[in-house]
Amino acid sequence: MAQQHPPVTTRTLAFSDDAVAQAAALIATGAPVAVPTETVYGLAADATDAAAVAHIYAAKGRPSFNPLIVHVLDLAAAEKLAVFDQRARILAAAFWPGPLTLVLPRRPRAGVASLVTAGLDTIAIRVPAHRAMRALLAATGKPLAAPSANASGSISPTRAVHVSDSLGGRIPLIIDDGATEKGLESTIVREVFGTTRILRQGPITSEAVRRALGGDRAPVERFDAHIDAPDMIEAPGQMSSHYAPRKTLRIDAPRAGEDEWMIGFGATPGDDTLSASGDLEEAAARLFDALHRADASDRVGIAVASVPDDGIGAAINDRLRRAAHPDRSGSNFTLP
Repeated sequence: MAQQHPPVTTRTLAFSDDAVAQAAALIATGAPVAVPTETVYGLAADATDAAAVAHIYAAKGRPSFNPLIVHVLDLAAAEKLAVFDQRARILAAAFWPGPLTLVLPRRPRAGVASLVTAGLDTIAIRVPAHRAMRALLAATGKPLAAPSANASGSISPTRAVHVSDSLGGRIPLIIDDGATEKGLESTIVREVFGTTRILRQGPITSEAVRRALGGDRAPVERFDAHIDAPDMIEAPGQMSSHYAPRKTLRIDAPRAGEDEWMIGFGATPGDDTLSASGDLEEAAARLFDALHRADASDRVGIAVASVPDDGIGAAINDRLRRAAHPDRSGSNFTLP
């Protein structure tokens, strides 16, 4: 039986120097705090402190075989934790600070807690661009492990209220700096036998990665595996069932079924829309926020219009497929 922890008082503070200082002080005690990044809100703790990292897993209810992304301020800090080859350096130069995570060989004396990497010999690492996370990294002087700040498997948080709704009473502090810009978790890549493999779609498209590495001839492939077996996990965000609302989700829907909340896109209308103009970047930024609103509605189910699989649309569809995965609820809900 999982150990039960007494509830804590969760405070929400607007982003400021004082809020960052309070968050840094909590992290120094081993507590995790929620902080926005350019992708989603993250639950940050000292990556070098095993007990602090364990608190992340406990607060989220996250399985220990699922590794975490480590956030650092710059390439120099990243190189203390991971071994970079030429292609990794090119990608870091092109996309850092920003929403790209590199899965790289972990240095033997990296100093991060083994729970961060879930026992793997690799480490997932990125340099964030958001002012709040960067300020917290500077204030703590530590690499920060930071998965999304929500209960494991549920809809990712793009606003502070999403964090408080999911983790209120489990964490001491949320830094509120408004809605996140990108709205989707970072793109994750790994070098495998001379090929750059996209392990998770995200704001940086596979086309952008290929261009950075030299164009059409660059060996880049999308690896959209949705994994159920713990021993096959290579990086965060690969679980088949993930990003899921409480209600059953139907995707590629031309219209709402009976008692469904419809999330439209482009010319397909709904109770809400990802983007009335069909803008994929707007759709990505609005995706999780729209799912939160749909999940809070009085309808029984959720339907989402078809979204093109071009560019960042691939990342949107990746999240929707995982959110609609039938195994998450033990049922496979379909409509004609």
